[in-house]
Amino acid sequence: MLFDLASVSEIAQTFAQRLRALRLQQGLSQAELAGRAGISVRALRNLEATGQATLESFLRVAQALGRASDLEKILEIKVHSIRAMEEASRTRQRAPRRRPAATPGDKR
Repeated sequence: MLFDLASVSEIAQTFAQRLRALRLQQGLSQAELAGRAGISVRALRNLEATGQATLESFLRVAQALGRASDLEKILEIKVHSIRAMEEASRTRQRAPRRRPAATPGDKR
């Protein structure tokens, strides 16, 4: 699936199917995986059926399946030049301020 062209619900459903396939590949029941992940069986069933879960539940399941390290790549900051590396190393604490749009008669 091309995630760039998919809706959020399609991406969620794809992740749900993949998590279920990983669980079955490892020979785990929903109750066993839920126990390992520290979530309720109901939460796991909902995740596998709809792709809907809290971020924490999703991360717990990924950890319990031994796939947490795969998540590092998702929001990895890609650096393309030395200057970009230097700028990326300076961690921003907040988003840049935006000035309000000028109104007619506003003197700046």
